[in-house]
This record gives sequence, C-alpha cells and structure tokens, in this order.
Amino acid sequence: MNNYIDNECIKTLRVMGAEIITKAKSGHPGIVLGAAPIVHTLFTRHLNIDSNDDKWFNRDRFILSAGHGSALLYLMLYFSGFNIPVKELQSFRQKDSLTPGHPEYGHTQGVEMTTGPLGQGIATSVGMAIAEAHLAAKFNRLSCEIIDHYTYVLCGDGDLQEGVSMEAMSLAGHLGLNKLIVLYDSNDIQLDGSVSLAASDSIENKIKAMHWNYLRVEDGNDVEAIDEAIKKAKLSSDQPTLIEIKTEIGYGAPTSGESSVHGKPLTEDELSILKENLDYHQLSFTAPKEVVDYYQNAVVSRGNQANSNWNYLMSEYSKRYKEDYDLLNEYMFDGIHLEDYEGLPEYSVGSSVSTRVVMGNVLDWLSSKLPNIIGGSADLTPSTMVKGANGIFSRVNRLGRNIKFGVREHAMAAITNGITLHGSLRGFCAGFFVFSDYMKPAIRLAAIMHLPALYFFSHDSVCVGEDGPTHQPIEQLTMFRSMPNTKVFRPADAKEMASAMLLAMDNKEDPTIIVSSRQNLEVLDCTDFDGVSKGAYIAFEPKGTPGALFVTCGSELALCIAVAKKLEEENIFVRVVSMPSMDLFERQSEEYKNSILPKRITKRMAVEMGSSMCWYKYASKVHGIDEFGKSMPLKHIPEAYGFTVDTIYKEFLDIVKN
Repeated sequence: MNNYIDNECIKTLRVMGAEIITKAKSGHPGIVLGAAPIVHTLFTRHLNIDSNDDKWFNRDRFILSAGHGSALLYLMLYFSGFNIPVKELQSFRQKDSLTPGHPEYGHTQGVEMTTGPLGQGIATSVGMAIAEAHLAAKFNRLSCEIIDHYTYVLCGDGDLQEGVSMEAMSLAGHLGLNKLIVLYDSNDIQLDGSVSLAASDSIENKIKAMHWNYLRVEDGNDVEAIDEAIKKAKLSSDQPTLIEIKTEIGYGAPTSGESSVHGKPLTEDELSILKENLDYHQLSFTAPKEVVDYYQNAVVSRGNQANSNWNYLMSEYSKRYKEDYDLLNEYMFDGIHLEDYEGLPEYSVGSSVSTRVVMGNVLDWLSSKLPNIIGGSADLTPSTMVKGANGIFSRVNRLGRNIKFGVREHAMAAITNGITLHGSLRGFCAGFFVFSDYMKPAIRLAAIMHLPALYFFSHDSVCVGEDGPTHQPIEQLTMFRSMPNTKVFRPADAKEMASAMLLAMDNKEDPTIIVSSRQNLEVLDCTDFDGVSKGAYIAFEPKGTPGALFVTCGSELALCIAVAKKLEEENIFVRVVSMPSMDLFERQSEEYKNSILPKRITKRMAVEMGSSMCWYKYASKVHGIDEFGKSMPLKHIPEAYGFTVDTIYKEFLDIVKN
C-alpha cells in the first residue's frame, strides 16, 4: 500500500498538472495524470539532483523522452527547487515563458535535453550512459568512485514504436550499459486509439532479445512496486533495464482510458470532476504545505546531501590521485584544448589526396592531443576514415574511444548528441553524406540545443560514381545550410580540410558538419586557415581589376581557378572566391563580405556539384545539379554534368557578354 504522503503528492501532481494544461488550453493531460506516480517515485526515492547546483557533474540524468508530458516535468522541477516560479507554470506554452510546449535544453533550468520528436530521448540517453561508463573507467579509483550516476528515461508507447529507439537500445544492450534505466509508461493507448490497432509485438521479448533486463509493474499507482523495480534495475550488473509500468492514461479524468485525453486539455467542468474523483480540495495552483515540505526533504535536501557527499569524496580523491583529479577538472570545466600544433598532418602543394583521408588523419592527430573526444563511424570506417582512439569501446574496454555504431545512422547521431550533452566529452560520428538524411532529426535537435556535436561525412557529391543516385548526395548540402545554428564546411583541399577540423574543435556553440571528397583533390597553393575561418575568401585574384567572379567550394574550386586562368589569357579578369562555409561567411562584417563579393561585381557564377538553390544568394547564374545522379565510373561524371573547364568556360563567357 502507498503511504499517505505519497498519495497526497501524486494527487497534487495530477491536479496541478491538469490545471496547467487547462489554463493554457493546450497540452497533453493524459501522460501527466497517468505517469505522475512514476515520476514522483523516481524523484523522491532515487534521482540524485541538486537544484542549487544544477550542473553538478555526478548528478543523475533524467530524460523525458515523451516530451509532450512537459507539464509533469515542469511541475516536478518546481517542487524540486528549480527556477520555475508558479507564475511560469501558469504561463505554460505562452510567449516567452520558461515552460514551453516541449522541454527545451538551456531554456528551462533542470531540463537535460530538448525532447518532443519521439524516440530521440531514449536514443540520446544511450550516449549519456556511454559517457558515464567511459568516464567512470577513466577516473574511478579504489574507494573513490567519483563518476557513479544513472541515466533515467520516461518513455511511452510512441517512443518504442520509433525505429531510432530500437537502433539505440540494440546498441545499449550490446554494450551492457547497466546504468541506463528506462521507465515505460505503458497504458495501451495512443493518439489514434488503442496501441493494438498499430502494434502487436511483444515489448518484453524484443527487449530481452536486445540483451536488456526487463521488469514489469502491474499497477502504475503502486509507489512501492515502482520503487522495488528501480532498486532491482540498479542491481543489474551487466545490462540496461526497461521497466514496463502499466498505467491508465488520464487517470481520474472523466475521459480516462480514452485516446482523446492524450492531447486534449480538460474543460473546467472536467477539471472539477477530476478534483472530486481524487478528493483534492486545494485552491488552483496551490499545493498542500505537507506536499511542499515532503519534496523539500525527499528531493531537495537529499540532493543537496548527495552533492555534499560527492564533494567530500572529490576532496579525498584530490589528495590520493592528484594528477587524475587535475585532469578530471579539465574535463569538467572545459579545460581540454590544443596546446600546440606539432605533428598536425601537412600536405605539399601539388600533391593529390582525398579530403576524407585528410579528415581521418587530422582526427587521429586530434585524438592524440584531445583525450576527451570519442566517436566512430556507421560501419564505414574504411570509407569515411573516421574512428576514435584507444581501441573499441565495449563491455570489456570502457576506455576505448572508438564506438562501433553499426549500421544505425539515426541512433548514431542521437547517441553522439547524448555523449556531448553529458558534459566533459565531445562526441563525433561519421557516415556517407547521402545517409545524413537518416541523421537529420537528431542533428536538428543538436542545432536547437546549440550543442557542439561533430558530424563528419565522406562522399560529398555525385563523384561517388558507380553506386548511383541512392548514394550520390544532391540536396543534402542545401538542407543543412538552411538549418539555423549549424556550421557546414565543404573543404576544397587538404589545407581547407585541416582548417575546418581545427575550427570545429574550437566551436563550442553549435553542431558542425564537415563533408569530404571520395576522390583525390590537388592541394592548392591559394588555400589558407584564415580564409576558411571567415567562411569565404579570395582564392584567385586576376592580374587586372576583376569584372566578374566565381563563387564555389569543394572539389569545384580547382576547376573554377582553371577557368579563371583561361579567361585571363583573353584579358577577361575573374575573381575566384572559395566559400567552404556559408554560415561563417554570413557572420562576418558587411565590410568584409563586400570586400570578398563586391556589390559592383554583378556578373557572378556559382559552381557546385549539388543543388543550385542555396547559391542564388551569391550569384545570378548557378552551375549545379538539380536532378538525381546516375551510376557511372568517376571518370565520366565531370563531363556528364558539365563540370569541365570547357563547359564552365563557355557558360561564363555568356555571362560576361550579356
């Protein structure tokens, strides 16, 4: 039997949660009313957090994967002492409030990640658990387990129907991430009706087949049963755990158990019935003092004490293991950075090397300098050239920094986000650029969160060749260049690639995407770091005053320079601008931008082996590819799509003459 104070707390969560949504006339009361006992039990008996130190490094992480249940999270954070005043609860989903429709990382104190797209929370939590396991192996010492925390997730039926969850959970089971505990709010109802209308698979069997520990709680109102299940999950020594908790959606409301309660706010009359059904008689947005006091003791004070105990342990650790302590502080407080550039791979002008090879070589060098970067490729290491250091991260080698993601691109991007979100580690991942389509939802979340995750891609154009249109990117560059808060680089040669990699490591504000060539590219004499750092620069200036210009990037830079030199022989003076990053260029001063792309020069042509759409901002004529590619050997591709000196020369003459 649940004791009195648990019941009072849960009633308060249910009613105040419903009030929040009803006042907003928008939101999802179903999960708030059904899952309140789950969240209450977790926060009061297990979750170690400290509202006075919300970035406490060894805190437990709680991810609301079912982000539509945000009202419940905000309410729980409010009772846990975080900076969410009652007036913000009353401003739920309103303009400029601290309580937006779905949880937003960096916007609301206590929110560990931005959630909403179902499945992303579960997948991201796997990255957090990887980070915890790696850091524990690196820094824990005898009697000083200073990295020792759990990652908890609350999910619903929809989360587990998303493929990204299954990808991520498969990897989590394979890696034995036993500090990951998923609480599954299982109510057999979703927006369109009964879950049975859309799914008949056994979650239990699927979970066990993926090497997870499976537990079940039959009564979602039974706090003691939920508590015991979480305790058992913590005892699992080599597997993550999913606890299926059977609940009733919209518990206590007149429409409980119906799909309509999922996302339809209760009316004032329905809210009154809910209060009667729950025997709750407080004023609106008011909690009983005994409830406030209980949360103060069970969550706030307990979290303060856990943090205090950890600080004492850290003090002991600093005395016994001073070097490790100093290094850990560098990890925690973003003190890991490049001290020198000795050994940075260099390539002689005139040599020929693919930028994917350079990417891999520079990353290997960076890994030797920066012990906190960790990641890998989606079963494509020999093609992307991207891998982590110190061996493969596994059950038996938590110190490995090379993650074998397998063919799981969607989950890979979310896991990379989780590694980076955890703090102190920098996650990266890699794949073929065309398959960034699978990764886009997670990359978009990283951009929303201003998360400096790293995404490295090879095979940046139709020069993939024989694999054909399914493997030849066309629209992907335009997709990512149009994404806010995202830095996209398409380097032209080895020097630009090295520059982009260094800039990516320095960028702590946004995600970075770097795309590389499959084919060898000549190392040019005109490329340089300073130019790349500004997004665009003059790569070739003719002897005479330029009256026209090319703007380009990637493998097409050398082509445009060759055309400009041919035109110069005819006393047609054309500037060539390399623009490896549109985003960085747009951040420059108007004076700089006008010095590179003078307004007086109106005869402009952009050249890129991909969608032409994004280039019209810089040129009235674009030579691009606005159709899907074709399967053919690489040697035939430039001529097939008109990326030859003769073709570009003739097209440019038309611009000059008109």
